Amino acid sequence: MPRFAANLSMLYPEVPFLERFALAARDGFTAVEFQFPYAHAAADIRTRLDAARLTPVLHNLPPGDWNGGERGIACHPERVAEFRDGVALAIEYAGVLGVAQLNCLAGIAPSGVSGARLRNTFVENLGHAAAALGKAGLRLLIEPVNTFDIPGFYLNRTRQAVAILEEIGALNAFVQYDIYHAQRMEGELAATCREFLPRIGHMQCADNPGRNEPGSGEINYAYLFAAIDRLGYDGWIGCEYKPAGDTTAGLSWRKRLC
Repeated sequence: MPRFAANLSMLYPEVPFLERFALAARDGFTAVEFQFPYAHAAADIRTRLDAARLTPVLHNLPPGDWNGGERGIACHPERVAEFRDGVALAIEYAGVLGVAQLNCLAGIAPSGVSGARLRNTFVENLGHAAAALGKAGLRLLIEPVNTFDIPGFYLNRTRQAVAILEEIGALNAFVQYDIYHAQRMEGELAATCREFLPRIGHMQCADNPGRNEPGSGEINYAYLFAAIDRLGYDGWIGCEYKPAGDTTAGLSWRKRLC
């Protein structure tokens, strides 16, 4: 049976960050993920995790100026030093929080930069990140993101991500397979999971259209969750969706679809 982790950044958006852990535990989750912990002291977050008896499964590397519209800087040739500083900070947080894997957002491709330079920058940054995370006993994830929601996002297809991982050749680097983004860009969800399961380190779910709860849109999640289970995927699936209404009431899909 799939194991679901609450995405604190999406499920409880109106609640102060440090108060979301208790809500996730109340709603029956035993694990959580979140986008960016860096606005809070790592020790304060760890206190909330421990109090709620939650396992943290994922957070992201620093994304650049998120509030200013940036969605990662790993492909930006002029931001390499900033990226590498962010890797070090993320490892520091992961060590305190007990997170075992960190997600790297490629970012929106900057204008005027050749495709070859974008790829070289991304590959070199990922090589650095994978080596640094490996020394700390951590896994690196890279996430394809659809270009309808985020136009110009550099990494946007599963096969592209796998090709880059093969070029890097790091044993601790995997794909974060977000089912919502994959549906929008390429479909073939079950077949893609079957083909690339050894390269997938983490999954996330939301339905399309609207990025709401599983079961609210066009994706046959009852079939897909069963297919993923049959394939032997034993990682977490992050609930990274926008609740259409009340978060707790909307979680009824877990019993209905699994």
